[in-house]
Amino acid sequence: MPGETLIADLVAAYGDLRGTWGVWLDLAAVLAATVALDLITRGALALLHRRVRHTANIWDDAIYRSVNGPLQAAIWVIGISVAVRIAAPEDPEGWLAYLPRVRQIALILIGTWLAFRIIRSVGANALSRAATRRNRIDATTADALAKLLRIVVLIVAALLLLQAFGVAPSALLAFSGVGGIAVGFAARDVLANIFGGLTIYLNRPFSVGDWIRSPDRDIEGVVEAIGWRATTVRRFDMRPLYVPNAVFSNVALENPSRMTHRRIMETVALRYDDAAAVPDIVTAVRHMLDADEGIDSDQIILTYLDSLGESALNLLVYCYTRTTDWTEYLAVKQSVLQRIQDIVREHDATIAYPTSTLHVPDVLRVLGAERATAEAAATQEEIDPDKVQSERRRAEARERHHTDERGPDSPTEEGEA
Repeated sequence: MPGETLIADLVAAYGDLRGTWGVWLDLAAVLAATVALDLITRGALALLHRRVRHTANIWDDAIYRSVNGPLQAAIWVIGISVAVRIAAPEDPEGWLAYLPRVRQIALILIGTWLAFRIIRSVGANALSRAATRRNRIDATTADALAKLLRIVVLIVAALLLLQAFGVAPSALLAFSGVGGIAVGFAARDVLANIFGGLTIYLNRPFSVGDWIRSPDRDIEGVVEAIGWRATTVRRFDMRPLYVPNAVFSNVALENPSRMTHRRIMETVALRYDDAAAVPDIVTAVRHMLDADEGIDSDQIILTYLDSLGESALNLLVYCYTRTTDWTEYLAVKQSVLQRIQDIVREHDATIAYPTSTLHVPDVLRVLGAERATAEAAATQEEIDPDKVQSERRRAEARERHHTDERGPDSPTEEGEA
């Protein structure tokens, strides 16, 4: 057949060239095949990328992004190992005896690299698709699954590497019995934090992006990251706080991000002079809250005279807003308080402020009036205009008398003489 004849001719030509060039021709052929295979895989992956980037499946995108790199590395590892074996075929007891083990270790590392890239790509694609479709997958769950899968991959890779180095599984189990106890005792705090992180991932008291605070510790802020050892919390003054995960197992924790409503609880103080208008004001405020779209009327609403204060009648206003956003909550609260002031003014009442009334006995009041009258008379006498004019005339007379008695010491008088 023509095909078989062509192949036979090529083999014969290759044999003639090999007789001339020897092993160098084999090396060139292996390297050429490696380069060609590398280029073919790159082209195939480029064509695959054009087809999978418009699909809804998260696996094809993840596989494309993950394979591009480790696959070429595996091709070159195999090609170079074959070329080295061809270049030195007569050294079975020397360094070439370690070639299969080196190739196996390299392939294990490349496989671990590939698994890590797949885990990262699948997690990123799952989060992006969940965000567009509003699924229940969040960053905390995806991060926990990714970390768990990475641990599994590392354990498998470590076992394969130990096997490649010739370590028996029985020896590894014997070491883990004694060494595990020593390592566990020395790293008990680290293990406590790791199990604390595992508890957070399983129980999910909070997620990345949640606002948390603890009444037992000075912990308050927004969760930025949940690691195996510590959780990063960004405080409201923008400083990061790194909390060991074991702490969350021993403290009470509040998650305000999961609140369903925000509460308005205010005390409005009215004067005692406006006590008659209190029932009408309370009723008007209640009707106003029931009609407000920003207030959830399905929740409890309280507007009552709560207490008799030292200087005011205290009205309790208690309700819940529909929104949990802080900015929107402040806007609703401001509107409610302003309308309460309008209602108070409409009923001819006034918001009270702290005041004190001093009761003075009648005897002290009479004595005080007499003393005030005496002080006023004394003040009037001190500023009597006739007395002031008389004193002024006396001063002028004394001045003229003094001038008449002066001798020639004055330069003016001496010149006139």
